[in-house]
Amino acid sequence: MSNGQWYPPEWPARIRALASGELTAVTPRRAATVMLLRDGTPAPGAAAGPSVHMLRRRTTMAFAGGAYAYPGGGVDPRDDDHLVGWAGPSLETWAVRLGVATAAEAQAVVCAAVRETYEEAGVLLAGPTADTVVSDTTGEDWEADRQALVDRELSFAGFLDRRGLVLRSDLLAAWARWITPAFEPRRYDTWFFVAALPEGQRTRNASTEADRTVWIRPGDAIDGYDKGELLMMPPTVATLRALRPYGTAAEALKAADSQNLAPVLAEARMEGDELVLSWPGHDEFTKHIPTADGPASPSPADGTDSVGDGRDSVADGTDGNPS
Repeated sequence: MSNGQWYPPEWPARIRALASGELTAVTPRRAATVMLLRDGTPAPGAAAGPSVHMLRRRTTMAFAGGAYAYPGGGVDPRDDDHLVGWAGPSLETWAVRLGVATAAEAQAVVCAAVRETYEEAGVLLAGPTADTVVSDTTGEDWEADRQALVDRELSFAGFLDRRGLVLRSDLLAAWARWITPAFEPRRYDTWFFVAALPEGQRTRNASTEADRTVWIRPGDAIDGYDKGELLMMPPTVATLRALRPYGTAAEALKAADSQNLAPVLAEARMEGDELVLSWPGHDEFTKHIPTADGPASPSPADGTDSVGDGRDSVADGTDGNPS
């Protein structure tokens, strides 16, 4: 049975165009995404461990339509040049951990993670003081501010100032970094973070890019992917597999410091009459593409003969409490 690896049919032609010089790679845009976790008692027969909040991208989306992913999005350039109220590790510490050159870049990436989680899931990792976090983000006034952020009418720094809040960077931990392949027309240099759902807050589908959101344990999500029932991109699969061993959200957060943040970037090379697409350190995603036009065939590591269809069966693997 095929797995659910997202693999666009236009990739082989784009890879050949890049190799021949007919295609110029675009510069990746900085981005952040958050694996939001919560603890709970597993249902009978369900996998153990915390659940992760995921959304399914609408099939009409130009990038990864129909795939399951985490809340996230691009950096707002305005977050580079205005210091925000800050709690937790210093910006300099974050810059070292994220592998960026300046404190301003680190602030922008962390701000993107917190802002996008609020925009797409309604969860805000910020509080009135360095040791508190808001407990309720519902209501018309909160929604007006959230929409202003979505529309970029309000910067995240301006939002925090208006609300008298400080960003709780200590509630986040960096987990991984993936860069969209050079042959993709939309490219992102994305930092993956892990965070626990603050007490009193609830997720909701606040994103116009998603048609469904769920809480699902990483093990159940991976099982769905392996069966070809859930469509996902390689970074999502890899991070879910990495989360699977941890029994609580706190354990995952504690383990984040040991995760490797070296950027993962797909590579393409020729082997005989095949073009091989691979992600260094992640052999399961390798694809062998005939040099003549035709469908891609998976590597022996996949044991598959096509990508999954992304059927909607995630409810079978959840803890029964979708957001």
